[in-house]
Amino acid sequence: MKIVVIGAGAWGTALAVSAAGHRRANHDVTLWARDAAQAAALQAVRENRRYLPEVALPASLQVLGPSVPVGALAADAELVVLATPMAGLRGLLLQLADCRVPLAWLCKGFEPGVAGHAGLMAHEIQSQVAPAVMAGALSGPSFALEVARGQPTALVAASPHLAVRQALVAAFHGPALRVYANDDLVGVEVGGAVKNVLAIATGLCDGLNLGLNARAALITRGLAEMTRLGVALGARPDTFMGLSGLGDLVLTATGSLSRNRQVGLALAAGQSCAQAVASLGHVAEGVYSARTVVERARQLGLEMPIAQTVVALLDGELLAADAVARLMGREPTGEVA
Repeated sequence: MKIVVIGAGAWGTALAVSAAGHRRANHDVTLWARDAAQAAALQAVRENRRYLPEVALPASLQVLGPSVPVGALAADAELVVLATPMAGLRGLLLQLADCRVPLAWLCKGFEPGVAGHAGLMAHEIQSQVAPAVMAGALSGPSFALEVARGQPTALVAASPHLAVRQALVAAFHGPALRVYANDDLVGVEVGGAVKNVLAIATGLCDGLNLGLNARAALITRGLAEMTRLGVALGARPDTFMGLSGLGDLVLTATGSLSRNRQVGLALAAGQSCAQAVASLGHVAEGVYSARTVVERARQLGLEMPIAQTVVALLDGELLAADAVARLMGREPTGEVA
């Protein structure tokens, strides 16, 4: 299969390495970098030293830069994978509005809201700017470094289009990467977006040394918030018990490689949101998605106390200890509420 991965960050590079290294499938894989200098460096040293140091690029993996338009690459591909942060998705989809092959994005979150409107999920952006494209998402519990190293991982290929789900499975399912298909794109995207926000809360919990009981309670109640929002947006409840819901939440909330968890740990140590983000050097989507999660819930008449508390923390309206007191001081309610 001829696969084009647009975006040479950690996750795009990891999936390109995984697909190109799948010898039995014999894929033809191209990794496209928007920065010419980065593309040249990747070609020269055969390693993404900024995002995935010490992971060698397979000899068969072709690297191209901005001198080749993404539209031209897509026209000659069988699958296009967009490995861009949410902030860059709209622009790429505009360039690929005429794409006639299956296309999938890797980003998780909400587009930043503008002019008083709450931000959109990826499939909502696509329906606005590239409605004719057969599209979907590749998501689930995964750290890029482990995928690039060939460590066992399971992902979910989500799309209402059978051809997209089949293309993603054919491209990435292999000895170390298991890909499950799911037609509930809304549920998969809500899970991928909200878990980042909840991971900030869990990092805060662990940074304050509140204990394992508190962590378990936070993750479980966070899953309830995620499910509540997803169902209201049209998702199926069972999706949130799968890889893109519970699976991704547990990984991102507890894994040491989680950038969103690192933000929570930094907040617990007394850093501001700006200081926490600056110390990462990478995007932590939960920081940008938290306000939209809360706003979308508000529009639907839903209460999401954990997400609301995260927003108050990020905005500097609450100190870490006060955030815990706010959550623990809520009125009793039934577990399903």
